[in-house]
Amino acid sequence: MTTKKMNATSEGYFVLLGFSNWPHLEVVLFVVVLVFYLMTLIGNLFIIILSYLDSHLHTPMYFFLSNLSFLDLCYTTSFIPQLLVNLWGPEKTISYAGCMIQLYFVLALGCTECVLLMVMSYDRYAAVCRPLHYSILMHPRFCHLLAVASWVSGFTNSALHSFFTFWVPLCGHRQVDHFFCEVPALLRLSCVDTHVNELTLMVTSSIFVLIPLILILSSYGAIAQAVLRMQSTTGLQKVFGTCGAHLMVVSLFFIPVMCIYLQPPSGNSQDQGKFIALFYTVVTPSLNPLIYTLRNKDVRGAVKRLVG
Repeated sequence: MTTKKMNATSEGYFVLLGFSNWPHLEVVLFVVVLVFYLMTLIGNLFIIILSYLDSHLHTPMYFFLSNLSFLDLCYTTSFIPQLLVNLWGPEKTISYAGCMIQLYFVLALGCTECVLLMVMSYDRYAAVCRPLHYSILMHPRFCHLLAVASWVSGFTNSALHSFFTFWVPLCGHRQVDHFFCEVPALLRLSCVDTHVNELTLMVTSSIFVLIPLILILSSYGAIAQAVLRMQSTTGLQKVFGTCGAHLMVVSLFFIPVMCIYLQPPSGNSQDQGKFIALFYTVVTPSLNPLIYTLRNKDVRGAVKRLVG
């Protein structure tokens, strides 16, 4: 086992095939990815700085939104610079250590985002359905605890998968059929039975994708009932403003993830999966700040106070 593994990584690198099948698209993809990455950096930094500087935004909703923005910054930075290098030049390589680090952080931050979006839906549920108890339910200490739990659960789950994935012996074949190091793509390089790894991945995917999604939908079911009972037009607009933005972010993240992990594996689905993955890993993090700020009176007010 050790000999096989050493043979597989004797060169000390992997080849990320990415979009090599479409060489004419690589320059276009480089420009598109770079533009969305810059949008992600600017938009999410804007939200973090504004939420920190304006005291009116020191609320649970903007605390969690700042966490989401920081998470998106880390998530995109964990693989996009490498992707840009691979798209621009003929070299498609990543070091063995670099692949391990990338796998760990992409998986950790992806899982953390699933849990954090669930926590944010609970915050909206408490604000709409339990307004009189909101300050007690969403006490600052409890909000910090929920945020820490989101990050710890994601990084713990990733440590488990990363350990099991890199413990599996490889067969000397170092070509990863993806644009970043991910668990299923690396398991396909193995020359031993990986059913245990795949089962573990399926179980934890259910815990970190399906359970948060079910709880998010349950929260919005309760919110929808509360909205139907509302008489005030202003109240309705405020609910749609804050909850609509979060629901859109949830849809943009969870729907592509489920499209990838719930379809049967095939040659075509692998290629389609790359473009779907490109959407939720590159495009979605850049849209989150726009969705939350475009029609948000609180943010517009904060900007005016800051400028004024």
